[in-house]
Amino acid sequence: MSQSVANHLLRRLADWGVTEVHGYPGDSVNGLVAELGRMKGGPRFVQSRHEEMSAFAAVGQAKFGGGVGVCMATGGPGAIHLLNGLYDAKLDHVPVVAILGQATRSAVGGSYMQEIDLHSLFKDVAGSYLATVSVPEQLPNVLDRAVRTALSERAPTAVIVPADVQEADYSPPTHDFLQVPSSKPAAGPTEPSTVIPPQGELDRAAEVVDAGDKVALLVGQGARGAEEEVRAFADATGAGVAKALLGKDVLDDTLPYVTGGIGLLGTRPSWELMRDCDTLVIVGSNMPYTQFLPPFGRKAVQVDLDPGRIGLRYPTEVNLVGDAAATLRALTDRLTRDGASGDRQDWRATVESNVERWRKVQDAQAQVPGDPINPMKVFHELSPLLPQNAVVTADSGSATDWYARLVDLRPGMRGSLSGTLATMGCAVPYAIGAKFAHPDRPVIALVGDGAMQMNGLTELLTAQSYSDLWEDPRFVVCVLHNNDLNQVTWELRAMVGSPKTTFSQDLPDLSYAGFAESAGMKGIVVDDPDMVAPAWRTALAEEGPVVLDVHCDGDVPPIPPQVEFDQAVDTARSLLSGDPDTRGVAARGLALKLREFLPQRGG
Repeated sequence: MSQSVANHLLRRLADWGVTEVHGYPGDSVNGLVAELGRMKGGPRFVQSRHEEMSAFAAVGQAKFGGGVGVCMATGGPGAIHLLNGLYDAKLDHVPVVAILGQATRSAVGGSYMQEIDLHSLFKDVAGSYLATVSVPEQLPNVLDRAVRTALSERAPTAVIVPADVQEADYSPPTHDFLQVPSSKPAAGPTEPSTVIPPQGELDRAAEVVDAGDKVALLVGQGARGAEEEVRAFADATGAGVAKALLGKDVLDDTLPYVTGGIGLLGTRPSWELMRDCDTLVIVGSNMPYTQFLPPFGRKAVQVDLDPGRIGLRYPTEVNLVGDAAATLRALTDRLTRDGASGDRQDWRATVESNVERWRKVQDAQAQVPGDPINPMKVFHELSPLLPQNAVVTADSGSATDWYARLVDLRPGMRGSLSGTLATMGCAVPYAIGAKFAHPDRPVIALVGDGAMQMNGLTELLTAQSYSDLWEDPRFVVCVLHNNDLNQVTWELRAMVGSPKTTFSQDLPDLSYAGFAESAGMKGIVVDDPDMVAPAWRTALAEEGPVVLDVHCDGDVPPIPPQVEFDQAVDTARSLLSGDPDTRGVAARGLALKLREFLPQRGG
């Protein structure tokens, strides 16, 4: 019996370990959809409500599952819809393969229905590898290269398969001129080769680090899997450790020398760590905000597996191209100075004191009364209740601020967001992808009401429709309900000195709990501060998807660790020029600042 190209493609994906294809049907992928319905033992088709959500779910599955994510869409409008999620994958270095339909070959070039130039459209986002399967014999090589490239370069790739090619009989490449074969995927998972820098460069880096009295370590997502090595290096040098946003789950947030996030969404201890250190070591981070790194002139070493990201953000003295864990082990073994020596011991004590004080500040700030609920309290109460194997996703917006500062991720937990593209609408589809990657783990999505109205509401339908497949049914979506595009409102105030423009910022009111219940989920309205912790406990004990509809105060300001003079002036100007929320903003801002300087009195 003959095998179709569509059947071979799907079975080849299964050989690569792909268990789900996130997508939406359409005429130019009908061959693939039909085959998904017929074949046994192949990938499961996960139908989203929109192709952009399919791409986000594939990104989430790849981020949390460690393999390649796969999304699929028809040519034309469906392919266009994938772009935002694929750019998210590109900017956050996530391996995703997009399978795209196209008009039948005889119609291509004829301005046919839904025909667009997919190569021109995808050449940037899928620039690492983009190819069209024009004849069946191309398929194994094209698909295998797309998967291998996505995994090796941690980037999105795309394979275009015209509609008639999908339905054609598959024939493999032959041992002939102009035929290109491909080896099958490995039978099981394979460990990538370990890359270690040259011995001489490691020696130079050790000299730089040994000379430092006040060592600061900045880790990003490239340090994931190297927690033991990061801790050993920090202990050997007396360093404090700050974390870039995508590296939040790399290291235990509760360690006394971990200062937390860095940058606009960072903490004051991280800002102090960078301001006062004399030596900086960057491991697996491409954090772009140079102004939050130490003043130029400090000694610096960088470790990264990608040579293209070396020396990109700070003028480093020694650059080590290698795997984070292996390189840190080799570097630590070469250090001759004790991390507990005099100056270094004092430095570590200062770092830990700053962290301890900041924790008291945040505890106090989370208790500042809101109207009706201070959003900081929502995240503060969640942190100690997180199950040990929880996966947390956060959306772009004010939820990002509070997730970055107030949620403590402990060993065994995972967390992520759209770190570089910072696109709205990713948290719920990320969470769905995470559940397919880890059906035995609880997943929590932290979302603003703007992102929920943009696309999160419809993806609740997706979550509910697949929830019976998940071994651990816990799937919690927490919505910050303040009827305001809050992050942009604060950016208007702080960056351009504009008062809140209600015509662009106000959102129509909606019961998110009510919507959830209409979709068959449990909805919980939280409109009293005393309800926050009990609501979290109820949601995390529920046998199925839950939406927490938390009525939050939009006037609580996300104050950065160090407020620039221009930002303070612009914010003050905006509040004095007719901002409708001036009184609430002033009251809440003053209360938070008082807790920062007098944390022991906050309650």
